[in-house]
Order: sequence, then structure tokens, then C-alpha cells
Amino acid sequence: MPTKRSAVAALRKLEADRLALAERQKQLEEQAALELGRIILGTGLETFSKKALARVAGELGKLGEEASLQRLLPPARSSSPTEQ
Repeated sequence: MPTKRSAVAALRKLEADRLALAERQKQLEEQAALELGRIILGTGLETFSKKALARVAGELGKLGEEASLQRLLPPARSSSPTEQ
């Protein structure tokens, strides 16, 4: 069984690790936001209000990638002569 000192030291180390992970997560979230912002700029979505953009993004997230694309994009038209 670990001594009280080693348990206390382990808790301190765990807390330090947790703080380091939280900082790393914050950095990665900021990088992800920059990447997504670069994708959005120039698409017309930058003209949406923050509230509307968050709402649209939330709905698209609920649908998932495939369902969102199916709803937003017209089906690809085939150029085969049998369909005309």
C-alpha cells in the first residue's frame, strides 16, 4: 500500500499533468478554430451573424457529414442516354 506521502505526491503530479493537458487542449482548439476560419472565409458564411452561423453549424453537426451533403447538394446528374 502506498504511503501517504507518495499518494500526495501522485495527486500533485496528476494535477500538474491535468493542467498541462488543459493548456495543450486550449492550444489545439485555437489552432482548429484558425483552420476552420480559413476554410469559411470567402464562402459567404462569413456574412452570417455569429448566432446564425452557430445554429447552422449545430444543425449540420447533428445531421453528420453525409446527410448534410445529401440535403444541401443536388444529386449528381448522370449523362447516360438511357436516363433522358
